[in-house]
Amino acid sequence: MQLELQLEDYIMKKLELSIPAHEYWWGGRVSDGQQMPYRADGWFQVDLSHNLMDNQACPLLLSSQGRYIWSEGPFSFKVEQQRLIVESSSELILSEGHDHLRGAFRHASAAYFPADGQLPDELLFTAPQYNLWIELIYHPTQEKVLEYAEAVLAHGMPPGVIMIDDNWHEPYGTWEFHPGRFPDPKAMVARLHELGFKVMLWVCPFVSPDSQTFREIEPLGYLLKDAAGNTAIRRWWNGVSAILDCTNEKAVDWLHGRLQHLQQAYGIDGFKFDAGDLTYYRADDQAAIPMEPNGHCEAWGRVGLAYELNEYRACWKLAGKPLVQRLRDKGHSWEGNGLAALIPDALAGGLLGYAFICPDMIGGGSFTDFLGDASDIDQELIVRSAQCSALFPMMQFSVAPWRVLDREHLQHCLDAAKLHERMGAEILELALQAAKDGEPILRHMAYVFPDERMEEIDDQFMLGDHLLVAPVLKKGQRARKIVFPEGLWEDEAGHQIEGPVEKEIAAPLHVLPWYRRQS
Repeated sequence: MQLELQLEDYIMKKLELSIPAHEYWWGGRVSDGQQMPYRADGWFQVDLSHNLMDNQACPLLLSSQGRYIWSEGPFSFKVEQQRLIVESSSELILSEGHDHLRGAFRHASAAYFPADGQLPDELLFTAPQYNLWIELIYHPTQEKVLEYAEAVLAHGMPPGVIMIDDNWHEPYGTWEFHPGRFPDPKAMVARLHELGFKVMLWVCPFVSPDSQTFREIEPLGYLLKDAAGNTAIRRWWNGVSAILDCTNEKAVDWLHGRLQHLQQAYGIDGFKFDAGDLTYYRADDQAAIPMEPNGHCEAWGRVGLAYELNEYRACWKLAGKPLVQRLRDKGHSWEGNGLAALIPDALAGGLLGYAFICPDMIGGGSFTDFLGDASDIDQELIVRSAQCSALFPMMQFSVAPWRVLDREHLQHCLDAAKLHERMGAEILELALQAAKDGEPILRHMAYVFPDERMEEIDDQFMLGDHLLVAPVLKKGQRARKIVFPEGLWEDEAGHQIEGPVEKEIAAPLHVLPWYRRQS
């Protein structure tokens, strides 16, 4: 339920604001995290109706000075010459007077995307996740899935959610196990459950146009049509397919029927919902309910609300909902859209209302980076990636550490996984609170400490209000500078630091620097 508009709220379709020297803004697309915060002397431009950069986005901008901009529809915005210019075909709401970044977020969340009290499956937070994409790519089999799970345990890693990615199935849209690759899926799932895993399957909104499924559901009107009224056939990363019309309740019910069959017949626990990106939709597509591409992305996102065990990569709006939002695929690299992007993007996600954020796969989720010989893999990068993820709300392995790492580096990854498991109860407590109040679990330093000039810090973060986490993000580094806010901070070994202070901290390869604020 929306809060009543206050006197300090203004409604318009174009908005132009001056940005004072010490005001900072966040928002728009999660994948622009490295561009944030937007500030008076910077330049940035994006249109949220055109491209969401393969990840989540929300029509929200938040200021460190306690104001925000919201719209129910997508908008474009530009930062230039100390001005913020926002335009939309929908109404824009400017709300002011909320003191600081946290105050602006809380007001926006309560008014426009309140938490609904629901939480994704608890195991997602309390143990590492294992996605089979990098190891199996397009060739998953029952035998290989079980081998991976057995290897997790054999190497001392805790069981958690295991995800069987693309091509476990018959043609796209059929959502039935391929009998050649998975001769007895019920027995496979039972064995995985026995080992302590929960099982997710990859799905998407695409339907192969030469399949029996296509022939059955096209006459029922379950597929999106193009402007001419013909079934829309679109190219995507795996070929050419039709697209399920998720604005059609009967089409969604049909999909739920297929997914529930997998749960009932084989014991599947949940689903990874891939695709939904704007690029696969057109503004003039014909659907049961006419939608802009953003609306179709949102409709696909709503499908996952029926499943406690879910994951999305592309999403429009739906902040405050019990959906796991994974950061887009990262490269096996230190800079750019590699390790350097994990914290900025996750901070952006939290500030856009996506509390249940998951980093991309440890070491990177772009499978082409792992097609060569194992000697091409940067072992140090995988360790630092695991450490960076260890105190995120979730962490997700894919490339098998025991295959590509030597004993020393493998032990460091194992230590990161066990740290996450050890902190699982505390992370879960934060997640339960986020389900009630919508606040980020992983928080920007300026969100927790609004008066300490921390707006431009994007290489350390707070887990809740009391844990400061400062991973090493550069190759070869064995020490890093950490900015400690006011208060007394204590590391795992009991060493204390009094803030506010900026201090260089030793961080050999086996160390993830993190500190607990003392009362």
